[in-house]
Amino acid sequence: MRRYSDRREAGAALATHLTHHAGSDPLVLGIPRGGVVVASEVASALGGLLDVVVARKIGAPFSPELALGAVAPDGVPFIDREMASRLGVSEDDLRPETERQLVELKRREELYRGGRRLDIGGRTVIVVDDGVATGATLRAVIGYVARQGARFLSCAVPVGPPSTIDLIATEVDEVVCPLQPPRFRAVGDWYEDFSQTTDAEVLALLEAGHAA
Repeated sequence: MRRYSDRREAGAALATHLTHHAGSDPLVLGIPRGGVVVASEVASALGGLLDVVVARKIGAPFSPELALGAVAPDGVPFIDREMASRLGVSEDDLRPETERQLVELKRREELYRGGRRLDIGGRTVIVVDDGVATGATLRAVIGYVARQGARFLSCAVPVGPPSTIDLIATEVDEVVCPLQPPRFRAVGDWYEDFSQTTDAEVLALLEAGHAA
């Protein structure tokens, strides 16, 4: 399997699998930061509206780097209950970290969107990230978009492990993932350039997307 050169190429490649949504005025939601770069290419190719949806990972109390879930913009967490149970961690144990991450989520929403409202109800929505590994963040976002009343919910990522893609497929109307390597270690392995996307880049893409 060949790697993507960068997120822009990945977005252009992803868009070729989503052409059936062209003309339906889809709302294309990128997960910051890198997912917004991919989403901008998808939105441009489909004639859709680009916006952003923020979720924050919830770390284990004893190891913040170990993600046991993620919290969505409405404050509803997605928890990997199987992993949490295996580690002896309850949802009550995770509540303080969930609340801390929700505060940071709201700060980032204000940074990226200002006071602009995200109108999801009744629309075709395509949730985009630059890749997926465990899927906690993506699944938190998917749950949020579904709760907001999307008419049709698509999830599109350039690369991810088959096991995660199969899980996501049960939660959306459509999942698109062109690269599903059976031996998957990290999203960045499938990009030649996986350099960090800055807040300034995200803001510039969002401004261009809304001006189009």
